[in-house]
Amino acid sequence: MIFFSPTHGKMTLEQVTDDIKKYVAESADYQYKLIIGSDSQSRQSTCFVTAIILHRVGKGARYYYTRKYERKITSLRQRIFFEASLSLTMAAKIVECLLSEEQDNLKIEIHLDVGTHGETKKLVKEVIRMVIGSGFDAKIKPYSCGASKVADRHTK
Repeated sequence: MIFFSPTHGKMTLEQVTDDIKKYVAESADYQYKLIIGSDSQSRQSTCFVTAIILHRVGKGARYYYTRKYERKITSLRQRIFFEASLSLTMAAKIVECLLSEEQDNLKIEIHLDVGTHGETKKLVKEVIRMVIGSGFDAKIKPYSCGASKVADRHTK
C-alpha cells in the first residue's frame, strides 16, 4: 500500500508509522490525536481515499493518504459503510505497527463522512455503533474533518 505525504512524498505504511513515532518523540509533552477518515467520489469508478492525520493539539498536524479504486458503487449506504470499514482497517494496522508507549500518548478517532443533516442522517447511528464496537472514538460532521476535509480533498 502506497501513501502520499505533502511533506515526504510517496511512503509505505512502515515509513508512515516511523514518521508518526518520530513526530511524537520530537515533542512528547504535547497531546496528540491520531485521526483516520475516509471519503469517496463516484465517477466511472469509485475513488476511496483514506487519510491518516496526526494532530499535535494546539500546534498543527501532518497527514498521509492512500487511494483505492473500486467498481462504481451507486448505493450511498454501501459507500458509507465501505468508507467506515476502510478507516477501521487502517486504524487496526496503525495500532498494530505502533508500540504501546506511542499508543498511550495517542487518542485515536475515526472520522465519518456522515451527519445529522442531509442524505446520510439515516446511517449515523449504525455507522457510529460499528466504530465504537471496534474500540475507537467516532466523530461525525461537523467534527469529522479527517473525512470531510482532508480525505475529501484528495478524491477529486
